[in-house]
Amino acid sequence: MSEGMNKGRNVTTVEDVAGGGNTGRAVRFAQHAIVNVCRLAVAVTFIFSGFVKAIDPLGTQYKIEDYAVAAGIPLQSGSWIALGLSVALSAAEFCLGVLLLFAIHRRLVSRITAAFMGVMTLITLWLWIAEPVKDCGCFGDAIHLSNAQTLLKNIVLLTCATVVAWRPLQMVRFISRSNQWIVVNYTILFIIGVSIYCLYTLPLFDFRPYHVGADIRQGMEMPPGEKGPEFETTFIMEKNGERREFSIDNYPDSTWAFIDSKTVQVSEGYVPPIHDFSVVMQGDGTDITEDLLADNGYTFLLVSPQLETADDTNFGDIDRLYEYAFSNGMKFIGLTASSDKAISRWRDITGAEYDFGIADGTTLKTMIRSNPGLLLLKGGRVIGKWSHNDLPDPTEQDFAELFGNGSGNGDFDTAKKVMKVVMWFVIPLFILTLADRLWAWSSMIRNRRKTNRLYKLLKKKKMRKKIVAGNWKMNLNLQEGVALAKELNEALKAEKPNCDVIICTPFIHLASVAQEIDQNILALGAENCADKEKGAYTGEVSAEMVKSTGAQYVIIGHSERRGYYAETPEILKEKVMLALKNNLKVIFCIGESLEEREANRQNEVVKAELEGSVFNLTEEDFRKIIIAYEPIWAIGTGKTATAEQAEEIHAYIRSIVAERYGKTVADDTSILYGGSCKASNAPELFAKPDIDGGLIGGAALKAADFKGIIDAWK
Repeated sequence: MSEGMNKGRNVTTVEDVAGGGNTGRAVRFAQHAIVNVCRLAVAVTFIFSGFVKAIDPLGTQYKIEDYAVAAGIPLQSGSWIALGLSVALSAAEFCLGVLLLFAIHRRLVSRITAAFMGVMTLITLWLWIAEPVKDCGCFGDAIHLSNAQTLLKNIVLLTCATVVAWRPLQMVRFISRSNQWIVVNYTILFIIGVSIYCLYTLPLFDFRPYHVGADIRQGMEMPPGEKGPEFETTFIMEKNGERREFSIDNYPDSTWAFIDSKTVQVSEGYVPPIHDFSVVMQGDGTDITEDLLADNGYTFLLVSPQLETADDTNFGDIDRLYEYAFSNGMKFIGLTASSDKAISRWRDITGAEYDFGIADGTTLKTMIRSNPGLLLLKGGRVIGKWSHNDLPDPTEQDFAELFGNGSGNGDFDTAKKVMKVVMWFVIPLFILTLADRLWAWSSMIRNRRKTNRLYKLLKKKKMRKKIVAGNWKMNLNLQEGVALAKELNEALKAEKPNCDVIICTPFIHLASVAQEIDQNILALGAENCADKEKGAYTGEVSAEMVKSTGAQYVIIGHSERRGYYAETPEILKEKVMLALKNNLKVIFCIGESLEEREANRQNEVVKAELEGSVFNLTEEDFRKIIIAYEPIWAIGTGKTATAEQAEEIHAYIRSIVAERYGKTVADDTSILYGGSCKASNAPELFAKPDIDGGLIGGAALKAADFKGIIDAWK
């Protein structure tokens, strides 16, 4: 693994394990601060952006359709594909934001977020260059940004997302791994549920200029001192075969023939929120815009941008509201952008007796996200809005109260909706986080009371198995091996050890030795197994065969197998999976060469070996793994790592197990030392809190020497 890749995985160095100096701590603190500030910036933006899209899935659908048209993608208006993309996009953004906020699946989520922002930045670069649409829609209708502002925003977010992906494990968790599944599932269900609810009714929060309480006439006004955008029209004229361009100021005489004209915006200016509201009556073409907005009575507007695709299942409720309006002297007008033919068909289907006005289709889609939808106006002010799925009942008290409130109840409704979101999403996650952190805090207090060395040793004895395993390698014939096994068995029967003892023998010994030993005292293991389940592999011994001899353990990944037989991480991964499938416990070996130790790359090496072959396992399967750290430079050389060196690397190994599987699993995992361990140095090595025993080579071939190492646990 390269150094760059290693850095990306947030590898802790020996200096980190030991505590480092002041400079190192300052650098780490700065990195933590930068990563977490970037993480919060991206998370909050994604949560807000995803939520405002999720509450207006039709608005996001319209924007996706605009993009499709600009890109030349054939996507039909009102397409279910665009609607599905709308819901999926908003849910993805919201969920990524929440997962980043809670630091859940930190590596995966940070990389997905960085990739997502990379794609979005490229899209907004295209928007800035080509300007196919004026507003990207990244914050729905809540916040409108120019394409240049959107590009700048995305560059900042991409930078932040890249920083987080560079050091994902420095994100501070707000909730422990064991409870993260609750946040993940609840967030997905919540945001998809919100989108479905808003599709069925109306957007939970209305950011458009036609929201309840809005005065349409005010929305059309130009503030004092503001100037509108300026446009310049050029006329292309022809005379005697000559074509020329003219402005309005030098428009030529009638001897010139008109060919074409083009209008371009020459300066920016203020555009009122409502600038395209206009209604003319179907049939006679009378413009009723001013009369409609100036009327101090109540007017119902049944808005349907496209009657051809309007939902007619609730026409009975619509007719009841029309009859209510008619009997109470109120106006009831249908508004549509559809043709006379579509209006006639609607009347045939529903029996509609109300008149229709014609308005711009985009304006009608902006007015209400329902086809059809109902608005109630008074004096140009929006008093109420309803989806066709949630039409009011004229007999209910709430409906009657609307007519006593000439300004609408938008602010009150907004406050209620905010409280609903808080109660249904924010408070449950806050309570979960608070409970989780209180539990973690109380656990930390309990643990800090027990940080002395004696407690660590007692804790190790209680939580992790102490193991001494012998690896006979290619030594001893069958008779010698059986004799040694018998001798060890008798010695351990006479004086029961304070640890688990395992002997790993050549294949030919396994079945015979299994008959001679009591595996409650002396367990049996193999030195290797094949990476194939069965088949034409001459000379190989499968995990199933090993298990059939009575063995319980198998050594996998020994440095001699890696070095002499070129066993790769993928081969070892297959061996581990097959061993576990056949209910064998695995002693998995890792360790660095002398060159790697001298280059201070030992942490990098052992992490890569674990990631390559066993970190793919589930927590349940990983609990069946015993790790054996064997510095290659100390195997059979007589050299031994000092107790401090061994403890340092063992502590690091336990820390990366904790990163992958959590602290509980790390505390339960036995890590053995396997480099020229003998009776003389075993007591000092085994006294270290993170060394749980030894994988013994040459010293395991004599009962007295092996027993001396076992007795170190006394």
